[in-house]
Amino acid sequence: MQELQLIQELQKQNPFVQKRVYDRFVKRMFRLCLRYVKFEADAQELLMNGFLKFFNSVAKIEYRGENTLEPYLKKLMVNECLMFIRQRKMDWVLMEEITDQEPISDFSAYETFDEEVIYQLVLKLPDGYRTVFNLYAIEGFSHKEIAAQLRISENTSKTQLFKARLILQAELTKLGYNYGT
Repeated sequence: MQELQLIQELQKQNPFVQKRVYDRFVKRMFRLCLRYVKFEADAQELLMNGFLKFFNSVAKIEYRGENTLEPYLKKLMVNECLMFIRQRKMDWVLMEEITDQEPISDFSAYETFDEEVIYQLVLKLPDGYRTVFNLYAIEGFSHKEIAAQLRISENTSKTQLFKARLILQAELTKLGYNYGT
């Protein structure tokens, strides 16, 4: 079934198509949620809430080609995770602006590593670091956007990204990876 047909059937609240779409995206969206929260139970709750919102908002989906559903669902899930984080008032490590620090190599250097290794290391980051790292390096948000979404300063966002990268690089070095910084 083409995405346009899927969207049309979703808008009719067709339960068979809802199940099909759920089955198609559930693993990727669960993994996305796990990147933001530590506990599987929290990720499961976010996943269910996200899919409920998705199925209740399908009337708003505008078909934009064969890759319409996943970006819409992904954005909805990220927003669900961010609301969860704000509601839980995750502890943010407030630090001074970083100056005179050596720049850390860009995230693109990590693309050559085993995805599962990076994924597991990111899960071990402290909450604030992990959230900022996900939003910046994986989702492509700017520090200004991150600051607005998380209600923190841009400098806090930059600092937490810097610290997350330091931790990741140290862990990768321990595992014997050479990332060429």
